[in-house]
Amino acid sequence: QVRVEESGGGLAEAGGSLRLSCAVSTTAFTTNAVGWYRQAPGEQREWVASIRRNGSTNYADSVKGRFSVSRDDAENTIYLQMERLKPEDTAVYYCKLETVYGGTWWGQGAQVTVSS
Repeated sequence: QVRVEESGGGLAEAGGSLRLSCAVSTTAFTTNAVGWYRQAPGEQREWVASIRRNGSTNYADSVKGRFSVSRDDAENTIYLQMERLKPEDTAVYYCKLETVYGGTWWGQGAQVTVSS
């Protein structure tokens, strides 16, 4: 059993910022990669950003330059810093953990709502 838990969602105004946290039960040694995804009502779940074991990051074009993903290995926590938020960023954000053993686990999601 692996724990993946998002927190930090909430309300923000357009142009504002929020930071999401993803606390995982795996250690940096066993964590291969962490991805952030989001799903708006009536839309497909889409990939937003990811950070790999070697520290490299990638971002979807829609958030590039505004979002950044980082990690705190000591606390087994991955962050998604969201800046200059737009109403179209409104969605449920999910954290996906990939272990070095090939397993994949999803968090339950955190709601992010950005007002116009």
